[in-house]
Amino acid sequence: MTNPLAGRGSWLVVAFISLLLGCSKEKPKPPPPEAGYVVIKTEAVPLYVELSGRTTAYEMSEVRPQVSGVVKARLFTEGSLVRAGQTLYQIDPGLYRAAFNQAAANLDNARAQRESASAKATRFKPLAQIEAVSQQDYTEATAAAKQAQAAVAQTAAQFEAARINLRYTNVPAPISGRIGRSLVTTGALVTGGQADPLTTIQRLDPIYVDIQQSSGELLTLRRQLAQGGSVPSSATVELKLEDGSAYGAKGRLEFTEAMVDPRTGTVTLRARFPNPQGLLLPGMYVRATLSQITRQNAILVPQAGVSRSPTGQATVMLVGAGDKAEVRTITADRAVGDKWLTTEGLKPGDKVIVEGLGKIKPGKPIRPVPAGSPPLPPPGKPGAPGKSG
Repeated sequence: MTNPLAGRGSWLVVAFISLLLGCSKEKPKPPPPEAGYVVIKTEAVPLYVELSGRTTAYEMSEVRPQVSGVVKARLFTEGSLVRAGQTLYQIDPGLYRAAFNQAAANLDNARAQRESASAKATRFKPLAQIEAVSQQDYTEATAAAKQAQAAVAQTAAQFEAARINLRYTNVPAPISGRIGRSLVTTGALVTGGQADPLTTIQRLDPIYVDIQQSSGELLTLRRQLAQGGSVPSSATVELKLEDGSAYGAKGRLEFTEAMVDPRTGTVTLRARFPNPQGLLLPGMYVRATLSQITRQNAILVPQAGVSRSPTGQATVMLVGAGDKAEVRTITADRAVGDKWLTTEGLKPGDKVIVEGLGKIKPGKPIRPVPAGSPPLPPPGKPGAPGKSG
């Protein structure tokens, strides 16, 4: 007959031995934290600035009369587009037409007298040679012919002046563009060359944007170009309008003024923009974004990988020797998009950690992987590198 106590004792012995073996097993060490890194490289980086500016018309002309008289008609619609040469106002031409007709008659008379005097001088020439007429008579005939020729030239000039004055009774548009409101009405008396314009025409396509930049910033840019490592950028300019929206078309920088405004200490940069829809009007306030220099062999670091000390020093965590985290101080004082422009502390090939920084401590082992890689399974689990399933 089996002893039940003997079987129970064997079971207790086995359980005790299993407990001892379990206690003697060491807990596995946690795997090193994963560190996503980017490899530092050099590249050409355009440096952008945002400056304030105002729009101004590409061309502007104040329309003034060239002759005096009463305005007989206004021949345009205020605010419309006009063409160069289009008649805008008509001044009463009565007096100028009469002066033109008189000048034409005077010219015909002078030409008739010239023909008579020239014919007389021609007849006297052979007669003077045979002494049929006196030499004095021939000299007087020749002088009369020359005077008649001069009189023709004089009356021709008067005729041309009268013709021009008659033409100026139709006041033309000097340029093509959008015309403003009329400052005179039908029946108003105007004077040739008066100070007050009749109206104003502005050409708005293309349109200028005058951008203001401090003279100190301009000096810094020129020093950077002189020191090397930077080259002038393309002259492309982008605009933000007063409501914060972006202007669809890009402009081009035309020139930089060669003087500083003593009142504001700024230099004017002028850019030209297409304006086919007339969205930009003269006098609008805008913000212009442009690049004046491009930094050659620049190093950019993602902002996610840069931290600041209480004193403001920028630091990054690198993948160091033996896959250990290494802290390095850098100089990064300019943001370029979502990155920092670094001038000191890094070189091409360095691996800057940008992911997993919350679990990484300086000098401790890490598992470096390229940034954006899917998470690696912990060591000892299926799919872990260096371990069998």
